Amino acid sequence: MATVPAAAVFLALGLPGAALAEGGKAYQIDLAQLNDSGSRGTVMLNLKGNQLTVRIESEGMVPGQPSAQHLHGSTKGHDFHCPDASDDTNRDGILNNTEATVDYGDINISLTTSGDTKATSGLAVERMPVADKKGKVVYERTITVGQDVVEHIKDLHVVQHGIDRNKNGKYDFDGAGKSELDPKLPQEATAPTNCGEVKGAAVGSVPVGGIETGGGSPQSTVLPMAVMAGAAAVVYAATAGGIAVARKRTAVVPVRTETPGGAA
Repeated sequence: MATVPAAAVFLALGLPGAALAEGGKAYQIDLAQLNDSGSRGTVMLNLKGNQLTVRIESEGMVPGQPSAQHLHGSTKGHDFHCPDASDDTNRDGILNNTEATVDYGDINISLTTSGDTKATSGLAVERMPVADKKGKVVYERTITVGQDVVEHIKDLHVVQHGIDRNKNGKYDFDGAGKSELDPKLPQEATAPTNCGEVKGAAVGSVPVGGIETGGGSPQSTVLPMAVMAGAAAVVYAATAGGIAVARKRTAVVPVRTETPGGAA
């Protein structure tokens, strides 16, 4: 199979310039559904020195709702992978985050739209992207990462969260009860909706292939990257009847460069 320079791949995907890929490493992640969410997507990672640019385009998310998203896994050589339905250990029909964490590991980086990207910001849904009215999420951000992430980028993977179990177009407590992570949040807001492992190659080749999962692999279709409008600032509050979300749309999620623990 002929190889294509990664710079050309990034240009074809509408990413901000071929220079982004030059002198760095490019990786692709295919996101496959969890919890029968119907969600799928593509993630492109570009690592240049200690600058990591993450671009996500996914669909099948809950329209108008925030999607918590993270890089999970280990930078210490531990082997983690995406879960499947068999990891629903309490057999309640929902793979919750605690059950899934056994497979995909703890949060390494929170993929927020602003502010810090620490693991402790994992539930900072007011700084997470919001799906548009068609259930699409488009996200892009550049952050400064530690040397451990640089050396173990292939051991990390992306997980997005948020499902609509009762198909009423929002996160609420009627769909799946309270989140085991925070009883003030619905389970629908924190349950994983998709997962994908790094399927990458060094600059000079095109990443191909589907994700590998533990005990059975959900089918994934690569979603083409496109330059789309979408981003939001979100105020997320639990109420007796559900979750109220107010958002302010902008033309595109801004690319920001900062340290994982830094302020926006």
